[in-house]
Amino acid sequence: MLKTLIERWRQGHRTMRWPDGPPPEMPDRFRGWPILHAARCGPSCEACVAACPHGACAIRKGRIEIDLGRCLFCGACQAACPSGAIEFTSDYRLAVSRRERLMVHGEARHPARALDLASRRLFGRSLRLRQVSAGGCNACEADCNVLGTLAWDLGRFGIQFVASPRHADGLLITGPVPENMRLALEKTWKAVPAPRIVVAVGACAISGGPYVDHPEVHNGAAFGVPVDLFVPGCPPHPLTILDGLLRLLGRIPEQHEGWSLTD
Repeated sequence: MLKTLIERWRQGHRTMRWPDGPPPEMPDRFRGWPILHAARCGPSCEACVAACPHGACAIRKGRIEIDLGRCLFCGACQAACPSGAIEFTSDYRLAVSRRERLMVHGEARHPARALDLASRRLFGRSLRLRQVSAGGCNACEADCNVLGTLAWDLGRFGIQFVASPRHADGLLITGPVPENMRLALEKTWKAVPAPRIVVAVGACAISGGPYVDHPEVHNGAAFGVPVDLFVPGCPPHPLTILDGLLRLLGRIPEQHEGWSLTD
């Protein structure tokens, strides 16, 4: 027992202090919110569109557009662009409240909005989520599990994953929702007592990801259940997921310099 106490004292405090303190430093290979420099785009250049393996890049009305709900953040478009018009930053704040907010074609930002006041009173200090892996590859699921570890300690925010939808306030869905999971997801959603929320985590749960429009998948969670929070990525970084959840609960202020909050 004495050795355990001594070791605990030696290790000190391991849980990160975010959001009260600075966020952890993102790794060099991390790709976050992209900045599109439209002025650098050459006429009739579609190198990024040709390079994107999943159709997330497009040229519309003469300007480049990236669908972050479909993007796998592979960086192929950035590497293929001859003029440096695409720049992936290290900004982890990617979660949004509406699917169309993930269509990036400029510098305007639309962070996730907090729930209405009545919902925040219900869920703001105690939120229980049932995680549903609807055909996921286990990458998004693994990063959700990371949030329960010592360094992240999701429980300190009053957020926990539970084993039964009947004990939950909402669902956190991963995976493209194949036909074999369609009915199971619908039944799970109906088993959650109202009012309930739904969080779609990862490109698969938002748009179908690399399986989009496959005849055996339903292109994500929104096909049959209403989604309150979209967290893009393949997989999203744990900090991206946590940031989205806290914004949904109104635990992080919405206003940020340079972000557009206009509906």
